[in-house]
Amino acid sequence: MQATVDAVRRPAFAGLLVLLALACAPSVALAGGGGAVAPAGAKQKTPAKGKGKSQVEPVVLKRGDRGKSVRQLQGALEIPVDGVFGPQTEKAVKRFQKRKGLTADGVVGPATRDALGLDPFAHGSVEHKSSGVRLPNALKLIAECESGGNPRALSPNGRYRGKYQFSMETWHNLGGAGDPVEASEATQDRIALKLYRRSGSAPWPSCG
Repeated sequence: MQATVDAVRRPAFAGLLVLLALACAPSVALAGGGGAVAPAGAKQKTPAKGKGKSQVEPVVLKRGDRGKSVRQLQGALEIPVDGVFGPQTEKAVKRFQKRKGLTADGVVGPATRDALGLDPFAHGSVEHKSSGVRLPNALKLIAECESGGNPRALSPNGRYRGKYQFSMETWHNLGGAGDPVEASEATQDRIALKLYRRSGSAPWPSCG
């Protein structure tokens, strides 16, 4: 009789152990730190590197640039402010870089900008583009020689004006209106191109 009772109790006890094991299984899985486990062979998603971080490059100023940022730079260098990064601005930048032990390349990157105490230059505050007028290389060299490519340049006596150092007489004879330094760079380029096609480099004896 006792053997029969034991035979009945053993399956019931075994069933109880199985229930206890199943009840504890989630706790064991959580204790292992794995949480839900992906099926074998399933690809796990990994966070995208750098997602959400700004990848915008800082604005760098160099010769030929113009605009608000160039004016800020010139003010910090305590040189005349005209908004055009010409040869004089480049020389001033190189002098400053030498004083500060920086690479004297005349280019205002983050290191030079920080040394000047300036905030990062805003995108859209500097213009890198040309006037859009197609010029022969000879005329580009003339502009560089005459004014450093600065459409607001004035000779010391004020007689010669603008990117190509026009006299007022020459400017008006070629159809220019008002003062060359107040005209757009594109207008100055067109007038200079007209003069160059008519007379070559002769009107610029020192730079032609």
